[in-house]
Amino acid sequence: MNNVSQKPNGKPLTTAARIKSPRLSVPFKVLNRDLRLIFISNLIGAFGDGLYAYILPKYMAEALGASPVDVGILYALTSLTAASTLLAAGAIADKYDRKKIMIAGWAAWLPAPLIFAFAKDWMQMIPGMILWGFWLGGPTSTAYIVTAADKNKLTLTFTIISSAWSFGYIFSPAIGGYMAEKLNMQTVFLISFALYALATTILAFIRSQHAELLEHKKLGDHPSTVQLLKTRKLMAISAFFAATMFVIIMFRPFVPKFLADTYHYRDSEIGLLGSIAFAGSAFLGIALGRFGDKYGKKFALAVQMMLCSFSLAVTLLTGNFYLLALASFLMGASYTVWPLMSAIIGPMAPEHIRAKWVSIPQTISMFASILAPYVGGILYSALPSLPFTTAILMTTALTLISLVQKF
Repeated sequence: MNNVSQKPNGKPLTTAARIKSPRLSVPFKVLNRDLRLIFISNLIGAFGDGLYAYILPKYMAEALGASPVDVGILYALTSLTAASTLLAAGAIADKYDRKKIMIAGWAAWLPAPLIFAFAKDWMQMIPGMILWGFWLGGPTSTAYIVTAADKNKLTLTFTIISSAWSFGYIFSPAIGGYMAEKLNMQTVFLISFALYALATTILAFIRSQHAELLEHKKLGDHPSTVQLLKTRKLMAISAFFAATMFVIIMFRPFVPKFLADTYHYRDSEIGLLGSIAFAGSAFLGIALGRFGDKYGKKFALAVQMMLCSFSLAVTLLTGNFYLLALASFLMGASYTVWPLMSAIIGPMAPEHIRAKWVSIPQTISMFASILAPYVGGILYSALPSLPFTTAILMTTALTLISLVQKF
């Protein structure tokens, strides 16, 4: 994709010239037209998602009679669907128009809030939770962004686009909760459906993109998934990111419970700290993106994990709200693992099989994250601080490993 804009005199401004432009001090200048549309689509869709995602478990229990086990089953179905669809998305995104696969990913989500709105019991939520788990956009968007982006600003590009989700989630949970209280959850679900539809429509305006075809095909140019699983380099990086995702998902669900159980904070205060964490993920993500492009992706990843360790240490050591607010902001860095992973693995993949290639570490990481909350729950039951001390030790080890990796 040609990355060309116009100077005031009408002559083309090349990518190289624009990189030197002082206007690029504004982070969002690294996004071309298509990537800006993807950012806007994610921002709108994330806002719609956040309207109900935070309070959905409560709705399942109170309005639809779901027990804690039932809620766990519903979310397990979503996670399993997400992990399963990544490989399929990677395979088809290298054969067909990546734009259409990304649109299909949002379109698969469209019926979910409608199903939630009209469900009469928790069993009727099952089709919606399965559709909510469809993640066709994972490897597809990674491949699209790598091909469309300025390669010198790739890490920043991924973290900026990912920040759209964080910005969308900063205020939407509070707004969704207020609307549910003043109106009803059905209204919240219908508004979310409308925002999903708008996010899907926006993607229709990005340019089509196909994987490059090889002029001279050779045996092994299009390896199967099984063959890729035997690639040592791919498996090593998959194992590293699976371990990283495992650690993050092991501790993060238990932070609100720890704040309530240990420091006796109310829901409103915990919700505020959650919003601060999402704000941190947005701003720290952009900062880490710039840092990674300047000093190296592995150093950005190391800093990200050190921020997680420090934030957990502060959380364990003090119940002071202002210090916890700082810790929550820094803990927002934990949400940047996925875009940093995409920035690292995306350029490694051959263009003609990029989506399939990146779908493998994404899938392995997703399956690892399914088990992580269960392990975190066992540790928390033994001692509330145990998931966090374990995470500090593991992130320290992963930081050291990342520094010796050749990304």
